[in-house]
Amino acid sequence: MRLDRTDARILLAMCDAPRATGVQLANVLNLARNTVQARLARWEQQKILAPIDRCVSPRDLGYPLQAFITAVVDQHRLDECIAELQTVAQVTQVTGLSGIADLLIGVVAADADDLYRVAGLVLAVPGVERTTMSVAMHEVVAYRTRPLLEQLARGQ
Repeated sequence: MRLDRTDARILLAMCDAPRATGVQLANVLNLARNTVQARLARWEQQKILAPIDRCVSPRDLGYPLQAFITAVVDQHRLDECIAELQTVAQVTQVTGLSGIADLLIGVVAADADDLYRVAGLVLAVPGVERTTMSVAMHEVVAYRTRPLLEQLARGQ
């Protein structure tokens, strides 16, 4: 599904006031309440919005250390490998890549010793042939879509 200008306006209003009701959003945006409610219902049905756990920082859960692991994987075991990675709680994301590595795996850890343990868990996953790890020193630009929403809301 592709979002339109009205969707972007509603989402930006929700960014500014995440706890606003549909009625409040409609008033702020000068839209019909039914329009806002229908959009919210459609987004929920089509899973347009990310799950709420995406908003929780691992740091606040006791995992201040973040790293990215690139993994070369036996292509015949790729699905099995991904399924196994999903069982590791400290794996926060897995992205398929093209190029030198097959997967980019985001992980978090409590400290350096814990990171060593988590890296070992990843390397022990059946199908993972080799890994390279980089520790995140500082998040320079956090994941965001607001500039894209603003662009869409302006009709660009």
